[in-house]
Amino acid sequence: MKDVRIWKQELAGGVYAGRLASLYCCTPQEAAAHAARYAAALDGLEAKFGPHSGAALFSAPGRTEIGGNHTDHQHGCVLAGSVNIDMIAAAGPNDAGQLRVQSEGYPLCTISLDDLAPRKSEENTSAAILRGTCAAFVQRGAQLSGLDVYITSNVPKGSGVSSSAAFEVLVGTILNELFMEEKLSPIAIAQIGQWAENVYFGKPCGLMDQMASSVGNIITIDFADSSNPVVEPVEVDFSKAGLALCILDSGADHADLTDEYAAIPADCRAVAKVCGGEVLRQVPFETFLANIPACRKACGDRAVLRAFHIYADNQRVARQVAALRAGDFDTFLALVNESGRSSWEYLQNVIPAGYTKHQEVAVTIAAAKHLLAGQGAVRVHGGGFAGTVQAFVPLEQLESFKAGIEAIIGAGRCHVLSIRPEGGAVL
Repeated sequence: MKDVRIWKQELAGGVYAGRLASLYCCTPQEAAAHAARYAAALDGLEAKFGPHSGAALFSAPGRTEIGGNHTDHQHGCVLAGSVNIDMIAAAGPNDAGQLRVQSEGYPLCTISLDDLAPRKSEENTSAAILRGTCAAFVQRGAQLSGLDVYITSNVPKGSGVSSSAAFEVLVGTILNELFMEEKLSPIAIAQIGQWAENVYFGKPCGLMDQMASSVGNIITIDFADSSNPVVEPVEVDFSKAGLALCILDSGADHADLTDEYAAIPADCRAVAKVCGGEVLRQVPFETFLANIPACRKACGDRAVLRAFHIYADNQRVARQVAALRAGDFDTFLALVNESGRSSWEYLQNVIPAGYTKHQEVAVTIAAAKHLLAGQGAVRVHGGGFAGTVQAFVPLEQLESFKAGIEAIIGAGRCHVLSIRPEGGAVL
């Protein structure tokens, strides 16, 4: 940890300009605005919790899913990357034996470090993530002590770039840096985040979001062995290929859609069970085809269609990776569009069941396709039902596309992002 006054002097003096330029994909001259965010986090730490003799600064990025929609929870393959928006924190010690976390704009969240058992009453709350993450680190030998954390974020909540995973990775990065003698890998930090979300928070999520935020850059992940996923980098610069990566905020809220999300892995596991496996990755496609009549009877047609999507998107990830490595962006974009159609038609995660008046994601996709006029690519992004849409936009169309889509879905809802080269970070 470093004296807060020294932090502020160094941030204001440009000491970290190069480091920040790398994290935020900008020039060193543009890094001053990012330095000011960290200085403001230090101010927030002391305004909320009082003076601290020392503090440390941390960052965890949002993520974009590029390929493999909902394949992770079926032990499949994904293509994902971290992006240059993030959640940052200033952390300093306290003598209260508590982890006290103040996220800007939210109520203070406090847990006692001597009581880390899961609580049913905390499900779907930040306290559950904090308690679960602390428990996982204690299991791995961490000697936790009181800590105050002030968090600020420019990752929009519910935006589909995974503010929840950024929060989990940020907390894990903090605990790893401050309390682990033998540091855990980014993969292990991601696995802890998923475990906390599954066991303490009560959401049956896969591991892709946490992995993309924690590891950083563009990676392809094979979850065949979920305890030891195979992670490989994929070197690509979309801007050099003449493409802008846009995340379109549909304006839909997914706060009440937990059951919709949970139904997707439940449907897929039900099909796998009929075919003799626990997840679809354990069931050969030919076995699934042979068992479709039994699956329809036991699980229903929606579950069968969702399984068709999972098998096809798994294969598409391998083809996307091959296309990117070969510099074949036409094939890559065609596969992105294929995945988007499959998600809408087979996976059925664009329109929540029974929704007629509110179909924001569907409208956003339709408008984006119209504006692109056959160029680029568009797909539902992440979990679906609400949140965001992903678009790859030719740079020569970017200005008109951004103006056109924001005229339909709202000003400020087209986020032009870059791939960040690093995941969870200590400044």
